[in-house]
Amino acid sequence: MLRIELLTDQRDSLGEGPLWDVDEQRLYWIDSYGPAVHSCDARGGERKSWPVPEPIGSLALREKGGAIVALRSGFFTLDFATGAVERICETQPGELRPRLNDGKVDRQGRFLAGSMDFEESDPVGALFRLDPDLSVHELDRGIVCSNGPCFSPDGKTLYFADTGRRVIYAYDYDTATGAVRSRRVFASFEGMRGLPDGATVDAEGFVWSVEVYSGRLVRFDPNGVIDRIVNLPVESTTSLTFGGPDLDVVFVTSMARPYQGSYHRHREAGGLFAVIGLGVRGLPEPRFLG
Repeated sequence: MLRIELLTDQRDSLGEGPLWDVDEQRLYWIDSYGPAVHSCDARGGERKSWPVPEPIGSLALREKGGAIVALRSGFFTLDFATGAVERICETQPGELRPRLNDGKVDRQGRFLAGSMDFEESDPVGALFRLDPDLSVHELDRGIVCSNGPCFSPDGKTLYFADTGRRVIYAYDYDTATGAVRSRRVFASFEGMRGLPDGATVDAEGFVWSVEVYSGRLVRFDPNGVIDRIVNLPVESTTSLTFGGPDLDVVFVTSMARPYQGSYHRHREAGGLFAVIGLGVRGLPEPRFLG
Protein backbone atom coordinates (compact mmCIF):
# COMPACT_ATOMS: atom_id res chain seq x y z
CA MET A 1 0.00 0.00 0.00
CA LEU A 2 1.28 3.46 -0.89
CA ARG A 3 2.26 5.67 2.01
CA ILE A 4 4.13 8.96 2.30
CA GLU A 5 6.21 9.88 5.34
CA LEU A 6 7.80 13.16 6.37
CA LEU A 7 11.41 12.05 6.77
CA THR A 8 12.82 15.26 8.24
CA ASP A 9 10.91 18.26 9.51
CA GLN A 10 13.72 20.73 8.87
CA ARG A 11 12.31 23.34 6.48
CA ASP A 12 14.67 23.83 3.57
CA SER A 13 14.33 27.18 1.85
CA LEU A 14 14.83 25.39 -1.48
CA GLY A 15 15.41 21.69 -0.99
CA GLU A 16 16.78 20.10 -4.17
CA GLY A 17 19.00 17.47 -5.76
CA PRO A 18 18.37 14.34 -3.65
CA LEU A 19 20.92 11.62 -4.33
CA TRP A 20 21.02 8.11 -2.80
CA ASP A 21 24.49 6.61 -2.44
CA VAL A 22 24.37 2.81 -2.61
CA ASP A 23 27.86 2.42 -1.13
CA GLU A 24 27.17 4.38 2.05
CA GLN A 25 23.42 3.67 2.11
CA ARG A 26 22.89 7.37 2.74
CA LEU A 27 20.81 10.11 1.21
CA TYR A 28 22.34 13.44 0.17
CA TRP A 29 20.42 16.56 -0.79
CA ILE A 30 20.89 20.33 -0.82
CA ASP A 31 19.25 23.53 0.35
CA SER A 32 19.98 25.83 -2.57
CA TYR A 33 19.59 28.99 -0.55
CA GLY A 34 20.80 27.59 2.79
CA PRO A 35 23.16 27.25 1.16
CA ALA A 36 24.23 23.80 2.31
CA VAL A 37 24.62 20.10 1.57
CA HIS A 38 22.74 17.70 3.87
CA SER A 39 22.92 13.96 4.44
CA CYS A 40 21.00 11.36 6.47
CA ASP A 41 20.30 7.65 6.61
CA ALA A 42 17.27 5.99 5.04
CA ARG A 43 15.06 6.85 8.01
CA GLY A 44 16.16 10.46 8.35
CA GLY A 45 18.65 9.86 11.18
CA GLU A 46 22.39 10.51 11.55
CA ARG A 47 22.09 13.91 9.92
CA LYS A 48 25.12 15.82 8.73
CA SER A 49 25.41 19.22 7.02
CA TRP A 50 28.09 21.17 5.20
CA PRO A 51 27.66 24.91 4.48
CA VAL A 52 28.80 26.20 1.08
CA PRO A 53 29.70 29.81 0.15
CA GLU A 54 27.27 30.39 -2.74
CA PRO A 55 23.77 29.26 -3.75
CA ILE A 56 24.03 25.60 -4.76
CA GLY A 57 22.20 23.84 -7.58
CA SER A 58 23.32 20.20 -7.29
CA LEU A 59 26.06 17.83 -6.17
CA ALA A 60 27.82 14.72 -7.41
CA LEU A 61 29.61 12.27 -5.12
CA ARG A 62 33.19 11.51 -6.15
CA GLU A 63 34.70 8.06 -6.54
CA LYS A 64 37.75 9.30 -4.60
CA GLY A 65 35.62 10.78 -1.80
CA GLY A 66 33.97 14.12 -1.21
CA ALA A 67 31.78 15.78 -3.81
CA ILE A 68 31.59 18.07 -6.78
CA VAL A 69 29.11 20.89 -6.15
CA ALA A 70 27.51 23.13 -8.76
CA LEU A 71 27.46 26.54 -7.08
CA ARG A 72 26.20 29.81 -8.47
CA SER A 73 29.40 30.71 -10.32
CA GLY A 74 30.71 27.30 -11.36
CA PHE A 75 31.96 23.87 -10.34
CA PHE A 76 33.70 23.37 -6.97
CA THR A 77 35.02 20.50 -4.88
CA LEU A 78 33.71 19.82 -1.37
CA ASP A 79 35.79 17.92 1.19
CA PHE A 80 33.40 16.20 3.61
CA ALA A 81 36.14 15.70 6.21
CA THR A 82 37.17 19.36 6.47
CA GLY A 83 34.26 21.20 4.86
CA ALA A 84 36.69 22.93 2.51
CA VAL A 85 35.23 24.20 -0.78
CA GLU A 86 37.59 24.93 -3.69
CA ARG A 87 36.77 26.28 -7.14
CA ILE A 88 37.40 24.19 -10.25
CA CYS A 89 36.19 26.79 -12.74
CA GLU A 90 33.61 29.46 -13.46
CA THR A 91 31.09 28.37 -16.07
CA GLN A 92 29.81 31.76 -17.32
CA PRO A 93 32.35 34.33 -16.10
CA GLY A 94 31.23 37.93 -16.22
CA GLU A 95 27.55 37.03 -16.60
CA LEU A 96 25.46 38.10 -13.61
CA ARG A 97 22.11 36.48 -14.41
CA PRO A 98 22.89 32.74 -14.71
CA ARG A 99 23.60 30.36 -11.85
CA LEU A 100 24.31 26.64 -12.02
CA ASN A 101 21.33 24.50 -11.10
CA ASP A 102 20.37 20.82 -11.36
CA GLY A 103 22.91 18.15 -12.31
CA LYS A 104 23.46 14.41 -12.61
CA VAL A 105 26.35 11.99 -13.26
CA ASP A 106 26.13 9.96 -16.48
CA ARG A 107 26.74 6.20 -16.64
CA GLN A 108 30.39 6.85 -17.55
CA GLY A 109 31.15 9.04 -14.52
CA ARG A 110 30.87 12.53 -16.07
CA PHE A 111 28.85 15.27 -14.33
CA LEU A 112 26.27 17.24 -16.32
CA ALA A 113 24.74 20.40 -14.87
CA GLY A 114 22.81 23.26 -16.39
CA SER A 115 22.44 26.90 -15.46
CA MET A 116 19.33 29.03 -15.05
CA ASP A 117 18.30 32.65 -15.08
CA PHE A 118 18.17 33.93 -11.48
CA GLU A 119 14.95 35.73 -12.47
CA GLU A 120 13.63 32.63 -14.30
CA SER A 121 12.53 34.68 -17.31
CA ASP A 122 15.23 34.83 -20.01
CA PRO A 123 17.14 32.10 -21.90
CA VAL A 124 20.58 32.91 -20.50
CA GLY A 125 21.28 29.38 -19.22
CA ALA A 126 23.44 26.64 -20.70
CA LEU A 127 24.11 22.93 -20.24
CA PHE A 128 27.62 21.89 -19.21
CA ARG A 129 29.56 18.64 -18.86
CA LEU A 130 32.38 18.27 -16.34
CA ASP A 131 34.73 15.45 -17.33
CA PRO A 132 36.85 13.37 -14.92
CA ASP A 133 39.93 15.42 -15.94
CA LEU A 134 37.98 18.47 -14.64
CA SER A 135 37.65 20.00 -18.11
CA VAL A 136 34.31 21.72 -18.82
CA HIS A 137 32.36 21.51 -22.09
CA GLU A 138 29.24 23.43 -23.13
CA LEU A 139 26.60 21.13 -24.64
CA ASP A 140 23.64 23.46 -25.24
CA ARG A 141 22.46 27.00 -24.51
CA GLY A 142 19.39 29.24 -24.68
CA ILE A 143 17.89 27.66 -21.55
CA VAL A 144 15.65 29.55 -19.12
CA CYS A 145 15.80 27.16 -16.15
CA SER A 146 17.83 23.92 -16.29
CA ASN A 147 16.31 21.03 -14.37
CA GLY A 148 15.90 17.27 -14.20
CA PRO A 149 18.84 15.83 -16.14
CA CYS A 150 18.69 12.03 -16.11
CA PHE A 151 19.65 9.11 -18.33
CA SER A 152 17.94 6.11 -19.85
CA PRO A 153 19.09 2.74 -18.44
CA ASP A 154 21.49 2.22 -21.36
CA GLY A 155 22.79 5.78 -21.00
CA LYS A 156 22.09 6.63 -24.65
CA THR A 157 19.25 9.10 -24.02
CA LEU A 158 19.60 12.24 -21.91
CA TYR A 159 16.39 13.73 -20.55
CA PHE A 160 16.58 17.38 -19.55
CA ALA A 161 13.88 19.87 -18.53
CA ASP A 162 13.68 23.57 -19.23
CA THR A 163 11.23 24.54 -16.51
CA GLY A 164 10.81 28.01 -18.01
CA ARG A 165 9.61 26.52 -21.30
CA ARG A 166 7.41 23.87 -19.59
CA VAL A 167 9.06 20.99 -21.47
CA ILE A 168 11.25 17.95 -20.96
CA TYR A 169 13.66 17.42 -23.85
CA ALA A 170 15.36 14.21 -24.95
CA TYR A 171 18.79 14.15 -26.59
CA ASP A 172 20.74 11.35 -28.19
CA TYR A 173 23.73 10.96 -25.87
CA ASP A 174 27.08 9.66 -27.09
CA THR A 175 28.25 7.47 -24.23
CA ALA A 176 31.84 7.44 -25.56
CA THR A 177 32.31 11.20 -25.86
CA GLY A 178 29.54 12.79 -23.80
CA ALA A 179 28.28 14.76 -26.81
CA VAL A 180 24.57 15.45 -27.37
CA ARG A 181 22.55 15.75 -30.56
CA SER A 182 19.00 15.59 -31.95
CA ARG A 183 17.21 17.53 -29.21
CA ARG A 184 13.46 16.99 -29.35
CA VAL A 185 10.49 17.52 -27.02
CA PHE A 186 9.94 14.41 -24.92
CA ALA A 187 7.01 15.75 -22.88
CA SER A 188 5.19 19.08 -22.67
CA PHE A 189 3.61 20.41 -19.48
CA GLU A 190 1.36 22.86 -21.32
CA GLY A 191 -2.10 22.57 -19.82
CA MET A 192 -0.82 20.77 -16.72
CA ARG A 193 -1.13 22.14 -13.19
CA GLY A 194 2.58 22.65 -12.57
CA LEU A 195 6.01 22.74 -14.20
CA PRO A 196 8.68 20.06 -14.77
CA ASP A 197 11.40 20.14 -12.11
CA GLY A 198 13.72 17.37 -10.88
CA ALA A 199 13.58 13.97 -12.57
CA THR A 200 14.95 10.45 -12.57
CA VAL A 201 14.59 7.23 -14.57
CA ASP A 202 13.47 3.94 -13.03
CA ALA A 203 14.70 0.43 -13.77
CA GLU A 204 11.97 -0.02 -16.39
CA GLY A 205 13.17 3.03 -18.33
CA PHE A 206 10.22 5.26 -17.35
CA VAL A 207 10.89 8.91 -16.53
CA TRP A 208 9.65 10.34 -13.22
CA SER A 209 9.31 14.14 -13.07
CA VAL A 210 8.36 16.24 -10.06
CA GLU A 211 5.66 18.71 -11.05
CA VAL A 212 6.59 21.77 -9.00
CA TYR A 213 3.79 24.08 -7.74
CA SER A 214 1.29 21.23 -8.01
CA GLY A 215 2.81 18.60 -5.70
CA ARG A 216 2.70 15.63 -8.06
CA LEU A 217 5.04 12.94 -9.34
CA VAL A 218 4.41 12.28 -13.03
CA ARG A 219 5.66 9.03 -14.58
CA PHE A 220 6.16 9.01 -18.36
CA ASP A 221 6.70 5.95 -20.50
CA PRO A 222 9.71 5.96 -22.88
CA ASN A 223 7.51 7.57 -25.57
CA GLY A 224 6.63 10.53 -23.35
CA VAL A 225 3.07 9.39 -22.57
CA ILE A 226 1.85 9.86 -18.98
CA ASP A 227 1.67 6.47 -17.26
CA ARG A 228 0.93 7.43 -13.66
CA ILE A 229 0.45 10.44 -11.37
CA VAL A 230 1.11 10.37 -7.62
CA ASN A 231 -0.18 13.21 -5.42
CA LEU A 232 2.09 14.49 -2.65
CA PRO A 233 1.32 16.29 0.65
CA VAL A 234 2.74 19.68 -0.42
CA GLU A 235 2.62 21.67 -3.66
CA SER A 236 6.22 22.91 -3.41
CA THR A 237 7.93 19.61 -4.27
CA THR A 238 11.11 20.01 -6.32
CA SER A 239 13.07 16.82 -7.02
CA LEU A 240 13.28 13.08 -6.37
CA THR A 241 15.55 10.04 -6.28
CA PHE A 242 15.08 6.31 -5.74
CA GLY A 243 16.85 4.97 -2.67
CA GLY A 244 16.74 2.68 0.31
CA PRO A 245 18.34 -0.79 0.53
CA ASP A 246 16.22 -2.08 -2.39
CA LEU A 247 16.08 1.20 -4.35
CA ASP A 248 12.28 1.11 -4.05
CA VAL A 249 11.70 4.22 -1.91
CA VAL A 250 11.34 7.61 -3.59
CA PHE A 251 12.82 10.51 -1.64
CA VAL A 252 11.30 13.88 -2.54
CA THR A 253 12.57 17.36 -1.64
CA SER A 254 10.49 20.53 -1.34
CA MET A 255 10.86 24.24 -0.67
CA ALA A 256 9.63 26.55 2.07
CA ARG A 257 10.51 29.87 0.41
CA PRO A 258 7.57 31.92 -0.89
CA TYR A 259 6.75 31.72 -4.58
CA GLN A 260 5.84 34.96 -6.37
CA GLY A 261 5.13 36.56 -3.00
CA SER A 262 2.75 33.84 -1.85
CA TYR A 263 3.38 31.61 1.15
CA HIS A 264 2.78 27.88 0.84
CA ARG A 265 -0.49 26.49 2.13
CA HIS A 266 1.08 23.46 3.80
CA ARG A 267 3.18 23.63 6.95
CA GLU A 268 5.32 20.69 5.74
CA ALA A 269 6.62 22.79 2.80
CA GLY A 270 10.40 22.55 2.81
CA GLY A 271 10.37 19.06 4.30
CA LEU A 272 11.93 15.88 2.94
CA PHE A 273 9.51 13.06 2.13
CA ALA A 274 9.74 9.30 1.58
CA VAL A 275 7.22 7.69 -0.80
CA ILE A 276 6.91 3.98 -0.01
CA GLY A 277 5.02 1.25 -1.86
CA LEU A 278 5.15 2.47 -5.46
CA GLY A 279 6.06 -1.02 -6.65
CA VAL A 280 8.89 0.36 -8.79
CA ARG A 281 12.67 0.24 -8.34
CA GLY A 282 15.25 2.78 -9.37
CA LEU A 283 18.78 2.48 -10.68
CA PRO A 284 21.96 3.17 -8.69
CA GLU A 285 23.41 6.62 -9.35
CA PRO A 286 27.06 6.54 -10.51
CA ARG A 287 29.80 8.49 -8.79
CA PHE A 288 31.87 11.14 -10.56
CA LEU A 289 35.14 9.54 -11.65
CA GLY A 290 37.31 12.66 -11.29
